[in-house]
Amino acid sequence: MPVQSTMCNAAFDFSEMTTSVVAVITDAVREGRPVVGYAFNSTGRYACGAVMRERFIPRVLRASPDLLMDEDGLVDPAKVAACMAAREKPGGDADRSVAIGTIETAVWDAVAKVLDRPLWQTLAERHGISVRTAIPVYVGGGWYQPDDDLAALVSEVRAHLDAGYTHLKIKTGGVSLDDDCRRLDAALPPLASSRHLAVDANAALPPARAHDYARRLAPYDLRWFEEPCAPQDFSTFAELARDYAPPLATGENLFCHADVDNLLQFGGFRRDRDILQVDPPQAYGIAAYADMVGRVEALGGSRERIFPHGGNMMSFAVTAGLGLGSCEAYPGVFGAFGGYAEGMVVTDGTLNLPDTPGIGFERQPRLFALMQELAA
Repeated sequence: MPVQSTMCNAAFDFSEMTTSVVAVITDAVREGRPVVGYAFNSTGRYACGAVMRERFIPRVLRASPDLLMDEDGLVDPAKVAACMAAREKPGGDADRSVAIGTIETAVWDAVAKVLDRPLWQTLAERHGISVRTAIPVYVGGGWYQPDDDLAALVSEVRAHLDAGYTHLKIKTGGVSLDDDCRRLDAALPPLASSRHLAVDANAALPPARAHDYARRLAPYDLRWFEEPCAPQDFSTFAELARDYAPPLATGENLFCHADVDNLLQFGGFRRDRDILQVDPPQAYGIAAYADMVGRVEALGGSRERIFPHGGNMMSFAVTAGLGLGSCEAYPGVFGAFGGYAEGMVVTDGTLNLPDTPGIGFERQPRLFALMQELAA
């Protein structure tokens, strides 16, 4: 399905962007109807339905149910993911991680619904997490506009502050460095401090330009400088981490444990300040994400500095249920795929916890209408 957006960042526009929506129909029945789990593959990666239909869905449907169940007789999302990954050659994870992760996330939605619990609560109970009463949230915005860009940016910042947000992120790297600094100078005055603003270059800067940006951005002392170089250019990231004192952020375009291991062990990722932003349904799903969090901690990192990319109910559930640092929000963009569920209110930069069983798509009317078409 199209994400219905023409926004532009430093790397590309979203005019052709699509996403895959998945429905997992189970034999569990609640209120006379089968329990159905839903997910979509976040935003920023195109639909992957072809490989789902050709490889991954058939593997699950062929498998003996006993191989997919946990000891309590519930479908086990990790076992479903392992089933889908059978006979897959190591490496090239982006070829399959998004497809597998999206289906696996939909299985989690079904499991939480069978248990009659929100997914965030299901995850917290399984991982021994004490959940906060409100979850920190920041806005991913500041897109480049073709007309009156500075005026539009200031208006957007003020609107997000009026809506209860306190921390924002804007795009950088899509115009000249001087023009990007003018955008910063325009966006900062309404905010409490420069540490309430981050910038995102969307991995579009070549190394020399990334270093130029780092030198100009350092005095601003921003919350973070995101995706300053190509996702797996660990050498450049390490150089920037050595020379740029404020926090860096990356991980949105990493898809497996090996990528994260390499970033932490060889990419200069600083455990005391840098932010990791792997997207759950794009990186083999929620069970793999929980394992990744454990691995980050084993390598000296902190779950408080893991901020899942996505700005949707899936990344919110993972943030709350695994005790991560913060989640993203995309208010008013990406059509039906942006925003949070009805009843979730932003107050002083935090979101309240929803009580809907599962991920909570049922309280997103436009999105849920699209999802229900799959299970009709």
